[in-house]
Amino acid sequence: MYSLVESRDAVNKWMERYGVRFGIYKNGIFKEQLFPFDPIPRVISPEEWAYLEKGLAQRVKALNMFLADIYGEKNIVKNGIVPEAFIYASKGYLPQCEGIRPPHGVFAHIAGIDLVQALDGQWFVLEDNLRIPSGASYPLIARTVTRKVSPETFTANHIEDNRDYPALLKKMMDSMNVNGGINVILTPGRYNSAFFEHSYLAERTGSTLAFPGDLVVEDGRVYYRNISDEKALVGTVYRRVSDEYLDPMVFEADSLLGVPNIMQAYAAGNVALVNAPGNGVADDKGIYYFVPKMVEYYLGEEPILQNAPTYLPYYKEDSEYVLANMEKLVIKDVSEAGGYGVVFGSDLDEAQLEELKQLIRTEPRRWIAQEVIFFKDLETMEDLSVVYRKADLRAFVLSSASDTVVWKSGLTRFARQPDSFVVNSSQGGGFKDTWVMRENTSAQI
Repeated sequence: MYSLVESRDAVNKWMERYGVRFGIYKNGIFKEQLFPFDPIPRVISPEEWAYLEKGLAQRVKALNMFLADIYGEKNIVKNGIVPEAFIYASKGYLPQCEGIRPPHGVFAHIAGIDLVQALDGQWFVLEDNLRIPSGASYPLIARTVTRKVSPETFTANHIEDNRDYPALLKKMMDSMNVNGGINVILTPGRYNSAFFEHSYLAERTGSTLAFPGDLVVEDGRVYYRNISDEKALVGTVYRRVSDEYLDPMVFEADSLLGVPNIMQAYAAGNVALVNAPGNGVADDKGIYYFVPKMVEYYLGEEPILQNAPTYLPYYKEDSEYVLANMEKLVIKDVSEAGGYGVVFGSDLDEAQLEELKQLIRTEPRRWIAQEVIFFKDLETMEDLSVVYRKADLRAFVLSSASDTVVWKSGLTRFARQPDSFVVNSSQGGGFKDTWVMRENTSAQI
């Protein structure tokens, strides 16, 4: 692997040529920047991966059953497992989706599950992303580039090939397709933070990349209209447009990013939407607390993967504990994402602690608190030296009409600042390849 480390600059130059970027808005100005790649991979043994694979599939199956229940019978609420307030007060719950059953009953077709590994080796789930999880394209293209610049690395190491993600994605989209129409990836446009991924996945899956205005609904069906004004029937839309902008006739009336009446076509069963609208109710940080209970309730199984130790101020006992121990907890605003709204109690002074305590007392549903998990540092190159940085893993789980598949790869994000726990790309993090080793092999690093 030494040659791969030596080729770090070459890899990042290739990434730049490929346009591997993400966009952020700062002070109202859109800026694109490179997502820095580190050549030292995260290595996961076959035994460890088998454990993760089983736990991730179990978790996503339960979450899909929860979504079907919440927009249907709501038995988990009726039976007192999840309080009603955690459903209807969630920003992700969409009453417009009540009673709509997507094709084959699958809601979360693509789940991005964020995990960290503690110092003792135990894995914890930090977050479930079931709306528009991004990031699969980065390890995919990183592997493509690194195989070019250092082929001997992949000859010497028996690593699971991750280049099957486009095939897995296409297979899932095909299985959802309701009418034999074309598969479409709907992008908000090039100023979206993940536009590189939209275009890259469209190319790799043979899907049509559609921009706002390219899709129209006629007689309850969705069509793609090209520049020659020719129309093609659409069977599956992998939409990278947020729920609130998806259909101006149903959600935000002034949205220019969505497709008027696409929800009507979806409700009628005339198009599949990947992921289903309304999934945000299941990846709400408050709902996260209940996912292990969902596994037990829907599957009758013990959860394989554990949450980080979490407290809900909504409950009196938890509230008392949080208020008494805030200095050693992480406090998260359930309405925020992308690393925002996360506060370490140890970073606050007395006045700030008291202000946050008052907010928790007055708005308990808005917050969760977690024990700080001191997760593993991974080796990372900085200049010509090896340093150690915090890192997480986003695993991707694809659910189709017939099965739930965990991609044998993932996005390992790392903090670029010493002692920082924030790894999000929007907060300045970088990424690594994730090597899932084949059975009876280990990496030569």
